Amino acid sequence: MRTDQGWQRFYAAGWLATAGVATVAFVLWRAHLREVEERADEAERTREEVARRRAAEMRLHIARELHDSLTHSISVINVQVGVAAHLARKRGEEPAAALLAIQEASTDAARELRSTLDTLRRDDDGAGAGLDRLPALIDRARSSGVPITVAVEGTARQLPPHVDQTAYRVVQEALTNVSRHAGEATATVRLAYGPGLLTVQVDDDGSAARRPPVPGHGLIGMRERVAALGGRLHAGPGPTTGFSVVAELPTGPSAGGRA
Repeated sequence: MRTDQGWQRFYAAGWLATAGVATVAFVLWRAHLREVEERADEAERTREEVARRRAAEMRLHIARELHDSLTHSISVINVQVGVAAHLARKRGEEPAAALLAIQEASTDAARELRSTLDTLRRDDDGAGAGLDRLPALIDRARSSGVPITVAVEGTARQLPPHVDQTAYRVVQEALTNVSRHAGEATATVRLAYGPGLLTVQVDDDGSAARRPPVPGHGLIGMRERVAALGGRLHAGPGPTTGFSVVAELPTGPSAGGRA
């Protein structure tokens, strides 16, 4: 009987020891798991910080390159055109419309370049150019020889900054393409304000080839800007003639993407 009780105590002690070892092992395993998770989180944070730092360094590098390569050239163009216009007036002549258009375009390009450089150095997209600058853009395009009609449907309202900027850039690129490729053409710019949506449409009646466009940097940039907002872009030959660009831009709370 004593022997049986001894074995029972021995088994009980064994079970207790086993349970204790299992508990300690479980606690150590959980501690090790937490340590691994913390190391993984720290590694992820480190990778994100390195990526952000490299992105910031790249933005600064691009800003320096743009400043060194473009700012000086645009300033020289602006100064030379200004001198030519001044000399024309000094001779009692009115400067050519093309000369004045170049002067205005170079001034605007310098302003946009400064805004872009500031955006690159600030590590955010900024508001940039918006539809408030559309009248100046239209006047510039008209001075280059493109008759343009502007139509606004619905009630104009304050737009999220990235939507405002994207809408302006779509019109800017579309009108640039009209002046480059459409030949003798007229253009129509239409802004339609709907519930939660802004539709930007630029049509021309030019003589561009009746086939889908070859994707260039301008068209690719438009698509990327519109897609970043969750919108849609159509660019192709018009129903009967010319070329058409239509961008549908969401304006609701979800339209906060980076343009």
